[in-house]
Amino acid sequence: MRFQHQNILVIGGSSGIGLDLIKLLTSEGANIYAASRSRSEEWPATINYQEMDVLQGVESLASFIPDELHGLVYCVGNINLKPFNRISERDLVDDFRLNVVGAALSIQQALKSLKNVPSASIVLISSVAAKTGMGFHSSIAASKAAVEGLALSLAAELSSNQIRVNVVSPSLTNTPLAAKLLNTPEKMEASAKRHPIGKHGEPKDISAAIAFLLSQDSSWITGQIIPVDGGISNLKTNF
Repeated sequence: MRFQHQNILVIGGSSGIGLDLIKLLTSEGANIYAASRSRSEEWPATINYQEMDVLQGVESLASFIPDELHGLVYCVGNINLKPFNRISERDLVDDFRLNVVGAALSIQQALKSLKNVPSASIVLISSVAAKTGMGFHSSIAASKAAVEGLALSLAAELSSNQIRVNVVSPSLTNTPLAAKLLNTPEKMEASAKRHPIGKHGEPKDISAAIAFLLSQDSSWITGQIIPVDGGISNLKTNF
């Protein structure tokens, strides 16, 4: 019960990694405050819920967040894959607003409550594409790289408040967001072969890493970008 009596804010937890994370944290005693566009029927009954679309603003968090907040996870994201010559200005702006601006504004809303506990943790989600060149990923890779830059700066700035800031950087994970990339046995096999460990990711792989970074087991870890990607970002095994 690593999170007994701890308040954790999860933004974007109605499906995929966020949903799996909420189930895991709840099973270990956390009080979950979930903000997302919709409520999940799979959430435990104890979840505190705030309907919120990040692109429409995060001001509703001000009256939703408790006075003490032990952790914040920003799980909002997208997979916007297009050839570079088809990426519009709107694509670039929306990807940045969703992934970077939404995270920054959410943290601003939560900062006072995070400072009210002895040791709080913020976890953001990047992508292996931020540092590994992948075709058709220009817009999403740019915004996720900005997420990593935001996290490193915040880790330095908030260290005096004993607030840790880290990033989990997954590769392709079997979530509803990635359904079109893994919707046939052939696509799943091809994805597995691209990863040195021989399989694509599952939500539990990512949520376990996030939970570790939220917990006091990682109390001496801050300002880190942690790949959870089956080895694809650093290992070359096909010669």
